[in-house]
Order: sequence, then C-alpha cells, then structure tokens
Amino acid sequence: MLANYLPVLIFLALATVLAALMLGLGSALGRYLARSPQDAAKRTAYECGFDAFDEARMKFDVRYYLVAILFIVFDLEIAFLFPWAVALSKVGLYGLLSMGIFLAILVVGFIYEWKKGALEWD
Repeated sequence: MLANYLPVLIFLALATVLAALMLGLGSALGRYLARSPQDAAKRTAYECGFDAFDEARMKFDVRYYLVAILFIVFDLEIAFLFPWAVALSKVGLYGLLSMGIFLAILVVGFIYEWKKGALEWD
C-alpha cells in the first residue's frame, strides 16, 4: 500500500526542499543586494511611469472598466473559438449554429457599447 504513495511522497519532499532552497537563496541574495548603494529613484514605487496619486481611494472613470470588461469578453471569445475550430468537423451543424449564436450575442453587446459611447475617450 505504501508503494502506491511513494512517488507522491517523493514529489512532495522534493517540492518542499526546492521551495525552502529558493526561499533561502532569495533571502540571502536580498540581504546581499540590499547592501549595495541605491539612489532614491530606485527605492520609489513605479506606477506606470508617473508619480503615485495622493489618495488611494480616488475615483476612476467608469469607461476604464468598460474597456477592461470588453477586452476580457473578447479574449474569452478567442479562447472559445480555438477549441471549437479544432473540433468543427466533429460538432457539425449544431456546433456551427451554436457558435454563430454566441458570436451574434457578443456582436450585439459590442454594438451596444459602441452606440453608448463607452469606447470614446474625449
């Protein structure tokens, strides 16, 4: 019975040893590299090439989130299209119609956002 679990135990032991080794190496290198002289610019937080805002709770324009959601939707659409295209010969006409309906719904949503002006950055 133990022979069945031996590969799993070896894997867990190896993973634990490697994790401890990487943590120790990172800690040692961090202390060594922290001794090197650094100017003030290297210690500042990098925020997209400009200084951080004064307040963390400032309001963002909702259009930023709409574009982000739009990107995620179309990114997921592509993730669904690849396996569908590979298996197109097996899914047949039903799969073709299902994907057509899926794409039509996405296009309607895109046109709705476009008409509402969510993609305009005036």
